[in-house]
Amino acid sequence: MQFADGKILADVKNGVGTVTFNQPEKRNAMSISMWDGMGAAMDAFAADASVRCVVLTGAGGKAFVSGADISQFEKNRSDAEAQKEYGKLTLGGRDKLANYPKPVIAKIQGFCMGGGLGIAMSCDIRIAGEGSEFGIPAARLGIAYGFDMVKNLVALVGPSNAHMILMTGGRFTAAQALQMGLVNQVVPAAELDATVDAMTAQLAINAPLSLVANKRTVRAVLADTAERDLAAIDAAMNACFDSTDYAEGRRAFMEKRKPAFTGR
Repeated sequence: MQFADGKILADVKNGVGTVTFNQPEKRNAMSISMWDGMGAAMDAFAADASVRCVVLTGAGGKAFVSGADISQFEKNRSDAEAQKEYGKLTLGGRDKLANYPKPVIAKIQGFCMGGGLGIAMSCDIRIAGEGSEFGIPAARLGIAYGFDMVKNLVALVGPSNAHMILMTGGRFTAAQALQMGLVNQVVPAAELDATVDAMTAQLAINAPLSLVANKRTVRAVLADTAERDLAAIDAAMNACFDSTDYAEGRRAFMEKRKPAFTGR
């Protein structure tokens, strides 16, 4: 599947949906249409029961996403009012990623900057190849990022590191990102595909209802108390215990075999 005139690619293989940011000539910088395209691809994967998890990655090997497409700033983000309109235009894609029910992995090689880092931070797991670079150059552009992105940053790296990242506007190596907690794992670039494939293979055979329920609960722990839907969390947990997958998991454990989960 292709979206945003081919700048967003989507495919499914072995229970894994992959979204590829495909604008390598601009280091996969995100245009407004690409936000829409990413949202459409994620919707397609959410509706496909065969898709157990999703991987986000960048084309070309030089960037995951280098940030927003600055060539659109003069037209779409020239002042505070224009920024509000830009926020509305990209809200759909951002919200879908932030509230996505299935596991999402960011497979990062190369530049992961600004809004691209915001995308990665909205994923559940971030795996980076050596040589990748991270940063939020807001201070160098004279802009500021919104509450949700900064909240994600602080949740991952803590306030002290968040201040350093935002105030310096500098770039950080993959090793530094790992040390700060910005990524889960760093591997040699040549091993990145195999590492992510091994992880997604495991996620694809795990119980889908359990993945959804546990992801919902982790996000609720990080949310403000008033935003926590504890009834929905209980319902998701009860659905797991009432599922045929739970019965299958028990039987498989006793029979010392791999379970065959169906998501029901």
